[in-house]
Parts: sequence; structure tokens; C-alpha cells
Amino acid sequence: MQVEFLPEPELEFGSGRHVDIRFGLMNYGPLDAGTPLAPKKIRLGLVGTSGTVDGVHEWLERCRNGIAAKRSNQPNLFPKFPGYGSQKNLRASFLMEPQLEGILPSRELEKLCQNKNSSLVIQKAAEMFFDQLQHLNEKTYVDVLICAVPMLLYEHLVDNSETGDAGIQERMGENENVRFDFHHLLKAKAMTLGKPIQIILPMTYDEGKRRPKKRKTDQPRQLQDEATRAWNFYTALYYKAGGTPWRLIRESSQTTVCYIGIGFYKTLDNSRLLTSTAQVFNERGYGIILRGGAARVSKSDKQVHLQADDAKELLDRAMKTYKNEHGNLPARVVLYKSSSYSPDEDQGFTTALQENQVQSFDFISIRDSFTRLYRNGKYPTLRGTLFSKDDLSHILYTRGSVDFFCTYPGMYVPRPLEFKCENTEQTPRVLAQEILALTKMNWNNTQFDNSEPIVLKAARRVGDILKYVDEDHVMQTRYSFYM
Repeated sequence: MQVEFLPEPELEFGSGRHVDIRFGLMNYGPLDAGTPLAPKKIRLGLVGTSGTVDGVHEWLERCRNGIAAKRSNQPNLFPKFPGYGSQKNLRASFLMEPQLEGILPSRELEKLCQNKNSSLVIQKAAEMFFDQLQHLNEKTYVDVLICAVPMLLYEHLVDNSETGDAGIQERMGENENVRFDFHHLLKAKAMTLGKPIQIILPMTYDEGKRRPKKRKTDQPRQLQDEATRAWNFYTALYYKAGGTPWRLIRESSQTTVCYIGIGFYKTLDNSRLLTSTAQVFNERGYGIILRGGAARVSKSDKQVHLQADDAKELLDRAMKTYKNEHGNLPARVVLYKSSSYSPDEDQGFTTALQENQVQSFDFISIRDSFTRLYRNGKYPTLRGTLFSKDDLSHILYTRGSVDFFCTYPGMYVPRPLEFKCENTEQTPRVLAQEILALTKMNWNNTQFDNSEPIVLKAARRVGDILKYVDEDHVMQTRYSFYM
């Protein structure tokens, strides 16, 4: 057994490097800020009621001039939002005009929300938003479509269990085993528009609105400070408009690497298991989404696996897509799964890589761990702590106390990840350092201590949405359509 500490990975921005996303963007600007194709003026199509549309307008105008930092003893954890515009390091501004707006009738929404059939409410509300999105997309050019959900609808849709802003869920019909998600349904319907959408909740731009309690005895759910909300919203819109905010560090002497995450999801009727993959092609985070074939639950280990032919076909398609995008194949492929690798999967993936002349690869499985490490004193284990139990199994703290924040920013005891080197060439330290770096590639969250690498998080998010997309319908391949 061995314990070691990995340094916090740096990220590359427009004119410098930094361990923190917000300070990197504030000091050096987005990675592509000086390039001709970087977003300069992002045209926003905005759909909502007259009240929510006005609220989003007012908040984005306030963000333009900057949002003060939250008062805190940890200033690095709660930095100010510096504002945006041509004279700022965040140069891209937002264009919002009346002809780029679609107004939903408040009375019609109020009447809809009186219906006790939650399935019907969710579907009708998604249709109402989609109709306005489609109308905007047809009559004018926009870069990103924003859906401003009114509080009345949010309170009706939100599930009693906390699943985050993306998890606006209700039971579908009378089958309690099926969840019908407004966010995922609307994202799936909007695939045909060819433009990414961003859903904004009322408490994002109006602190007077509070999240519903989980139970009657609970306090109102905590809200992020306003500057953090501004950071997250701006960064997500910049990425969805085609920008590249930051990237992983790759020295010129290093070989090209393709990171691939494989996730599984059930069809909406729970009849089949399908495979979704979210690929991060390179250090810039350029990704293409592929949908794989049917998966099965193994009788031997009760985990989800692919047959050898399906595994080979999936990775073969991934390599062809990579080559079409970059003109060449990667020198190395790193494959991540949330379940172990069966002999069939190992054979299929290996055959595909060998036939595509990719000789260097690492197959890694990742899951939450119940193993805990403890420090002297009151703070949790440091993020970046690596505990190797043996040659196969390793424990990595991707959440924990962070030196740059001078605190542990979480509310509960952090749970580490366990990764297993199932078929690998690199050392566990190198693989752990890559996992730690990939936790910082989530363009929805500018606080860098995310718990899991983006390739697995993206694969799961993709599967959540693809279950609403029929196999013969339009499926977008850019990750910005799923986040």
C-alpha cells in the first residue's frame, strides 16, 4: 500500500496558466480569445413569459458591469465576476433584441399547471417552449437558445428528491419506476433545431425566488452566490456558442491522446439497455457523441457489458470519427467505464484499436469508493490524495480540502473514486493525474473540484437525454447540445 499527493493540475487560458478556472479566465481570458473564430457577440434567443424574459434581461445587464464577490474568509473560493465586453478579458458580449424573444402566455401556463396529471403538464410545457424556440430559430439567426422557466412551472415540475437544476423531474403516468424529465425532454426535442439550448431557472437571476424544500421541515435549499452563478452561466453560453474557454495542458513533446467515456442508459420504457459514449477528443475538450448498440447485464458479476462485436464496432466508429475530425488518429486512447471490463469487451476494444493502428491504450474502470482516509485535525483529506491498495485498485480523492481555496468547499464528508487499471500501460500516478485534470473540464461549473472526470459525467448526461431521442430521429453529436 502507498499514499501520495498529486499537485493540482493547471489549465491553459488565453495568455497564461492557472489552477483555478475563474482566476484563469479573469486574468488571461478564454483560450481562443485572440482567434478569428472566437465568439465576440453571442446572439441569444430567449423564450419565457414576459416576466422571466425581463428578469433575464435585467440580470445579464447587471452581470455586464460585474458582480461583487461574496463576503467570505475564503476569497479564492468566491471571486467576483469581472463583467464582460470588448474592454474586458471576457470579451464576448450578449446580443438581446425584441425580435430574438418568444413570449409564452402566462395565463395558458397557469391553466396548464392546475392540471394534476404531471405527465401531461411536462409534455405540454415542453411543447410550448419548443414551439417558440422553433419559431425564433426559423425567423432569425441565434447562437444559443435560452428557456427561462417561470417559478410556477418550476414548482410544479421539480421532484422532491434533489437532482440539481438539470433534474426537473416528475413521475410519468402511473408507473413509479419511470421518471419523466422536463430538462431532458426539451433538450431531446430541440435537437432538430441545430442550436444548443440553455435552461435558466428563476432563482438564478432573482434571489427572491427560493428553491422548494425537500420536506416541510427543511430549510429552503441553498443558492450559490450571485457571482458564481454569473461565472457558470457566462461560461456555459460561451462554450455553447462555439468558444473554447480553457484546455488541459499538453506539452509539445507529448503524444496526442483521445479520452473516451462509455456510459449506459435504458430506453424510456425500460425495455432495453443501450450504450452512449461521450468523447473528449483532445486537451481542448472537443467531443463527439456516439450512440452504441445494445448492452446486457452479465449474470456472473451483475454489471452492464457489451458483446465483443458491439465493443469493437463502437470503438471503431469512434476512431473513424476522430480521424475525420483531426485528419489523423491519436497516438494513445484512454477508455473509461463505470463498470469493469468483461473479457469480451477487452477483446473487442483491443481489436478495434489494433486494426486502427493505435498501439498505446489504457482501459480504466471508475466508481465511487467506500474507503476513507483521515487527516490529523478537522479538515477532510486533500483533493489529489492517491492511495494505491495494490497494482489493480487505487483510491483517488477528487473532492476534498483544497489548498487554493484554503478550505474544504463541500457540505458532506467527501467520497473518493476508486479506479482500476484493467488493461493499462501508464503508471497509476499518471492515470490518476489525468483523471484529476479531467474533473476540471466541466463547462457547466467553474468551481474546479468536480468529483468525476468529464468523460464519464458527459456519457451519463448524454444517456439521460438520448433515451428521449428515437433512433431514427436527429441526434446531435456536439456535447454542447447535452449539457
